[in-house]
Amino acid sequence: MAVLHAWRTARVTPLGELHTPPRMTAVLLRLTVQVVLVASLWHGLYSHTGTTAGLSEDQAVTFAVLAVLASRLRELDQYANRDTVLQHMHFGTIVYWYLRPLPPQRYHALRAAGEQLYGFAWALGGYLVCLAAGVVRPPGSAAVAGVFALSLVLGQLVLYFVMLVLDQLCFWTVRNNAAMLILIFAQNLLSGVYAPLWFFPDWFITMSGFLPFQATLNVPLSLYIGRIPLSEAPEQLAIQAVWVVLLFLFTRFLWRRAARRVISQGG
Repeated sequence: MAVLHAWRTARVTPLGELHTPPRMTAVLLRLTVQVVLVASLWHGLYSHTGTTAGLSEDQAVTFAVLAVLASRLRELDQYANRDTVLQHMHFGTIVYWYLRPLPPQRYHALRAAGEQLYGFAWALGGYLVCLAAGVVRPPGSAAVAGVFALSLVLGQLVLYFVMLVLDQLCFWTVRNNAAMLILIFAQNLLSGVYAPLWFFPDWFITMSGFLPFQATLNVPLSLYIGRIPLSEAPEQLAIQAVWVVLLFLFTRFLWRRAARRVISQGG
C-alpha cells in the first residue's frame, strides 16, 4: 500500500504533462532548437582555435549540449498545474499537506522524484539521438560512464535540496518570485549551463567551489568529457556527498520550523 501511494504521488505532475500534448510538442520543439543552436554556437567559437580552457571542440560541444539536456530534469511546468509551494501558500491549500497521513517532506520528495524521472526520460531520449547523430561524443570508458552516472545522481540530489530551500522560503515570505529568479540565474551561471566554468577566471571558479551549484552539473559533465580525470573523481564525489548531507540536514531543520508557521491565505 505504501508503494502504491508513493507511485500515485510521484506521477501527479508528469501526468499533467502527458495529458497536455501541445505542451509536450512545445518542449520537444524548444529542446531541439536549443540543442541545434548551442552546438552551432560552440562549433563556430572553435572554428579558428584548437584547445581553449583545457577543452577541445568536441569536449566543449558535448558539455554544452549535455547541459541543455540536463536542464530538462527539473523543468516541468508546475505553475500551470497550480502545483508550486508558492501557489499552495497563496491559496491556503498548503494546510492539507499537514492533514494527510503522508508527511509533507515525504510528499514533496516523492513529487520531485516523479518529476525527475519524467525529465530523465526526455534527457535520455535527447542524449541517444544526439549520440547517434554525432553531436555529442560517448564517454571515454565504462568507468567514466559509471562515475558520471553516480555524480549525476548526487548532483540532482544537491539541486533538489537547493530548490527545496527556496520552496521552504515561502513559509517565511509567502512569495518567493524574486528569489526564484535570482536562484535560477545563479544556478545556471555557477553550474555551467550558460558556459563551462573552465572558461571563467580562476577567482570565479574558486568562489563557485564554496557554493553547491557547481556540484549539480559542472562536476558530472566535466567527468563525462574528461576535463576532470578519473583520478580526481573520488574527491569530487566526496564533495558532492558532503553537500547532499549538509543540505539534507538544513532542509530537515527548516521543515520542523516551517510546521510552526503554517497559515492559510486566500481561497
